[in-house]
Amino acid sequence: MKEIELSDPYITPYRGIYAICDSKNEYAEIIEHSNCYGGAAWSKFHYSHSPLILDTRSIGNMIRYIVKTGTSTLELKPSTAAAGIESVVVEGDEVHITYAGLGGGGVGATKCRAFADGVLRCNYTESGGGRAAKGTIVVPKRERVLIGIDDTDTKEEGATWTLTHNMAKALDCNESIYLSHSLVQLFPVSARTQNCVSTVLEFGCVDENAKQELLESVKAALLKYSVSDETGMVVLSDFDAKKINEYSTKCRSGELTKEYAIQYAKDNGVDIWLDGNGVIGALASLAWFAQPDESVKLKAQLE
Repeated sequence: MKEIELSDPYITPYRGIYAICDSKNEYAEIIEHSNCYGGAAWSKFHYSHSPLILDTRSIGNMIRYIVKTGTSTLELKPSTAAAGIESVVVEGDEVHITYAGLGGGGVGATKCRAFADGVLRCNYTESGGGRAAKGTIVVPKRERVLIGIDDTDTKEEGATWTLTHNMAKALDCNESIYLSHSLVQLFPVSARTQNCVSTVLEFGCVDENAKQELLESVKAALLKYSVSDETGMVVLSDFDAKKINEYSTKCRSGELTKEYAIQYAKDNGVDIWLDGNGVIGALASLAWFAQPDESVKLKAQLE
C-alpha cells in the first residue's frame, strides 16, 4: 500500500482561466483550462443552461463558453442545473466572472477556479457538502490575436505544424496566452510541398504591447527557423474571423493567386508580416482558429 498526503483533498485548481472580449465588451469567450477533464465536462453540461451562455464547446482539456456580458439570475437545481455562470462584467481592463453551484459544483465554482493561473483576485463563500456557494474571479481582459502561417518547409525538410506549435509554446506567457493550434487542409495545388496544410495560432493578449512583442517574436522565429524562402505570416486581431470565411472557402476548393490574397487581406483588416507565397494559405487558415477537428477535413463547413 502507498500512503498519500493531499494538501487539500477537495480542491482541484484549474490550470488557467482567460476572458476574450469583443471590441464593444458586449460578448466574451470564457476559456477554462482544466486539470481534471471529468469535472470540466460536468461543468460544461450544467453551465450550458445558464442564461448568459450562447455556445459551449471543448477543445482538448479546454472548455470554451461564448457569453453575453451582463448579469443573470440562476435557478440552481440538483442534478440537472446544479451550477452556472451568473455574471460576466467588464470593468476597464478587467473581467469579473461570478460562478455559483450546489454541493461539489459549489466547490468548482469557488476555490477550484479562484486558484487558477491568470486570476488577479477573487472572493468566494464556503462550499462543499450540501451548501450552495458562489465565487467571483477577476481576470485580465484579453484580445484575440490570430496568426496564420504557411510555407515554412521544403520538399526535403521541415513541417509547418511542428514549427508553429513549438514557437507558440515557447512564447506562451501570462501576457500572451497560447490558446489553440489548428492545421488547415487546403486545396492540393501544384506548388505544395506534400499535404498542402497551413496553420493558425490563437493567442489571448492583455494589451497592445504584449501583442506587438508576440508578433515580432513570431516573425523573428520564422526568419530564424523556416527553411523556405516563401514563408507567409498574416495576423488578424478580432473576436471572430467571419470576414475570412469567403476567402477560406475559395482557397480550400481551388487555386488562388498571391495578388488576390494580399488584396483580400488589405480589404479585411489583416496585417501581412511575411509576404512570401505562403500568404495564400496563411490567410485561409485564420477562419479555422479553435476548430482543429474540422479544419483537417477538406470538405468541412465553417461555423
